Amino acid sequence: MTLEGFLEGRRLQMARGVLLQCIMGGYPPARFYGSDDGDLALIPDPNHIHRLPWSERPRALAICDASELSGKASGLSTRGLLKAVIARYAEQGLAPVVATELEFFVFAPNPDPSQAFQPPLGLDGRREDGQSAFSISSNNGLRPFFAEVYQCMAALGLPRDTFMHEMGVSQFEINLLHGDPLLMADQTFLFKHLLKEVALKHGLMVVCMAKPLARTPGSSMHIHQSVVELDSGRNVFSDKAGQPTATFYQFIAGQQKAMADFTALFAPNVNSYQRLSHPYASPNNACWSEDNRAAGLRIPASAASARRVENRLPGADANPYLAIAASLAAGLHGIENGLQPTPAIQGEFEVPEHLSLPCTLHAALDRLKHSELARALLGEEFIEGYIATKTLELGSYYDEISPWERRVLAAQA
Repeated sequence: MTLEGFLEGRRLQMARGVLLQCIMGGYPPARFYGSDDGDLALIPDPNHIHRLPWSERPRALAICDASELSGKASGLSTRGLLKAVIARYAEQGLAPVVATELEFFVFAPNPDPSQAFQPPLGLDGRREDGQSAFSISSNNGLRPFFAEVYQCMAALGLPRDTFMHEMGVSQFEINLLHGDPLLMADQTFLFKHLLKEVALKHGLMVVCMAKPLARTPGSSMHIHQSVVELDSGRNVFSDKAGQPTATFYQFIAGQQKAMADFTALFAPNVNSYQRLSHPYASPNNACWSEDNRAAGLRIPASAASARRVENRLPGADANPYLAIAASLAAGLHGIENGLQPTPAIQGEFEVPEHLSLPCTLHAALDRLKHSELARALLGEEFIEGYIATKTLELGSYYDEISPWERRVLAAQA
């Protein structure tokens, strides 16, 4: 939209079906978004109109809410879903607090997608080979890229906590500061957009796939969650003596109750399950534990005032609005219904059958399809539309034959 049109308050409208557009570009049948495929109104959030610092020409990005023309929030909007979940907490006198940890890879350009990704050439003319985990070395030659990333984050008002080289080859992680869940989702979305745009300027490629490299750790988007009283700001997961409360355990139980039903929301792509097939760093279970990274729900070591629940299932490819909304909705369900969690696990353990999760997108969508809980917490319209879109994407994947199949199976009798 032109600046003049935006300042005049001209309404921007968009077909409802766009909210269910597949990653390949197609759409599910029109019955999932209204047979007429009528318009939605995009209403800019006045707190999120950002001048884009990496753009050579003056440009701005406005984060919008999708509303029906009647003024009602669209049931297909993931940002709208998150706002509705936050409102349900407020009705209980509570406010959730969230932080996200986002992992991503920085690669050299990859014009041929049939070839594996490669890290950029380092300052010594070589490519990183996986020996730089948690290193402070700048031999990878990415210092100019990260310098502009930091500058752009500051310009967009994105405060950062820590930045580090992760376990994977040319893999990095940022921890965003905790705060209001809607703000955290907006900031995570903006940061991912920023990363990709700045990378292009530097002749690089940022990839937020869950598992872009074989035999290498995948990329997660862990979600740290706590709940405070609206009036006092007190963390309701700890009592006055610093001990965990009943509310804390109920929140965990709600997460456990919904984890298998919601797996397709946290792991939305075929590639997501490549990450989850190596379960230590990427737990595919609904167990919970005190500071054990093998559990899907980890309680990090912290002061009582910072007691929180880390949902380790979502990948870097998850929609931050949807993943946060689903996780918080599950926790509130546990609080409202007084649910009780299973016993905590510690050390090495085998996942009990009832705490195991779907291990393929097909299985996860089937679990979501039969979930009354998902419909109750996130709405029939959204769940049906989401399944329809993801089923199309899964079908598109099965339309292609992989190099592994040609390499290994062609010689079979």
